[in-house]
Amino acid sequence: MEMAEFTSSVSELPVRPAHALIGGVRVALEGREAIINRMLYEAPKVLHAPGCVPWAIFDANGHGISLAARDRHFADALEQADLIHADGGIVVAASKVFAKPGVPDRSATTDMYLESLVPAAKSGVRYFLLGGEERVNAECARRSVGRAPGLQIVGRHHGYFSDADEAQIVEAINAAAPDVLWVGLGKPKEQHFAIKWRDQLKVGWIVTCGGLFNYVTDDYPRAPQWMQRSGLEWLHRMATNPKKLFWRYATTNPHA
Repeated sequence: MEMAEFTSSVSELPVRPAHALIGGVRVALEGREAIINRMLYEAPKVLHAPGCVPWAIFDANGHGISLAARDRHFADALEQADLIHADGGIVVAASKVFAKPGVPDRSATTDMYLESLVPAAKSGVRYFLLGGEERVNAECARRSVGRAPGLQIVGRHHGYFSDADEAQIVEAINAAAPDVLWVGLGKPKEQHFAIKWRDQLKVGWIVTCGGLFNYVTDDYPRAPQWMQRSGLEWLHRMATNPKKLFWRYATTNPHA
């Protein structure tokens, strides 16, 4: 992947991408590759620029749009994001109706992460993984470095912690000073964590990522490519994990 050139400099705050309101959520009109390039180029600059606050990067899918319409606290967190990418096929499809030409392609968080590993290793962009079970978190880190030798995962921590532990975890993240902090705590906890601590975190980008670590380790199976391309990955997830996901998708997708 060739890294795109952006106009931001260390002395300038990065510019938010163009966006459109999809279901009341401000979604960036950028595709997956552009967002990856933006992250790899801009996250280190935000980290090292005096006075810069970390960017908060959230995702939009049917679940998130439905939740934002029902939960004012979650909607407020989304309003404070710097970039919300189209993680769900329903969001991409809606953007082409309400914001032509719309979002060029779906930026599933798992794909963004996996496709970023090799260029991140080559450019020295540093990652911290926060979330998941300890076993899953450790295995995700191991597999990530296996995919991209030289990748700098400068720290990691499981996601099973209490509110009282958060300050100590933030200290550990700051000591590692990653360019990108991946936060996989699930909606809405990960968004609230990002907004609550962004002013204290010494990172470039905070990227919320849900069950990403479980997908990297194959604890959660990905849908076949034809289902991903058709915007039906949610159906595969519901079928393979009905106990956890059936009610969520059965209620939030129609609502979204």
